[in-house]
Amino acid sequence: MSPARPVDVAGLVAGVREGRRAAVSRAITLVESSRPDHRTAARELLAELTPEAGTGSPAVRVGISGVPGVGKSTFIEALGTHLTGQGKRVGVLAVDPSSVRTGGSVLGDKTRMARLAVDPRAYIRPSPSAGTLGGVARATSQAMTVLEAAGHDVVLVETVGVGQSEITVARMVDTFLFLTIARTGDQLQGIKKGILEIADVVAVNKADEDHEGEARVAARELAGALRLVRGHKEWAPPVVTCSGLTGTGVADVWERVLGHREHLAAEGLAAKRAGQQLEFTWALVLEELEHRLRRSPAVAAVREEVRAEVLAGRMAAPEAADRVLAAYDGA
Repeated sequence: MSPARPVDVAGLVAGVREGRRAAVSRAITLVESSRPDHRTAARELLAELTPEAGTGSPAVRVGISGVPGVGKSTFIEALGTHLTGQGKRVGVLAVDPSSVRTGGSVLGDKTRMARLAVDPRAYIRPSPSAGTLGGVARATSQAMTVLEAAGHDVVLVETVGVGQSEITVARMVDTFLFLTIARTGDQLQGIKKGILEIADVVAVNKADEDHEGEARVAARELAGALRLVRGHKEWAPPVVTCSGLTGTGVADVWERVLGHREHLAAEGLAAKRAGQQLEFTWALVLEELEHRLRRSPAVAAVREEVRAEVLAGRMAAPEAADRVLAAYDGA
């Protein structure tokens, strides 16, 4: 087998800065890779692109989540088309569910967003989560840096579903938008309190002509629930209705997102992103330590023995963990 060709980091940096789609795709593939040589190259790439991403007005980073069947992809297509129609460049990072066993993923967002996928001012990137939230945090955060350096004005991150991945994404965006629908029967009971605690804007989707009344009732109920959950905090998340299918209310949702951004102001946005970078730093440290632990020859030497002892019930988990860590520390 021939040795892998080294990554042309300088060429990628130049291509991303020029906004070339192929270069952007290769750069994101690089930051998603777990190969040691790719991880090294990705660090070089990001070191060059991060100052570029920080120049001028930073891109608007929005995380979008919602219950299954809420119509996230339809809404994102409507919002993306609305924004490109205003002359903005839009990047969409769709975090797809991946199989923990095989690492396979659906990657169907380009099919679900057919109109936006062919828009020259839009870029859609389905990214497999590979079954790990750590992978989502690293790949998605770094992909946003690539898109921002490539000149995208807005970056939309569609999450896997309702769960821990929402918390992960909310910690790397400027504004977190939660989509829901009226006809769930138990919309308030079915929405986790934690999601309402982190939402900056809430939109009741599928408020089509036949269901507009239901959507407005659901919006009022959610607004009441938010007051109970959030209390009298400085920012009161607005609750609005929209239809991704018809486009009704989508512009209003975007105005609410911009309203939240104006509320943060430049100083608040900078402080929020700085805090996110600090948190991300420690996430990267933990991920790198895990990689080193797995590659350690000293750990490999005791792994099978520890495994056999734990499976046989002769060694408790805390003792086994101490044994592995002692092997690593003594390497």
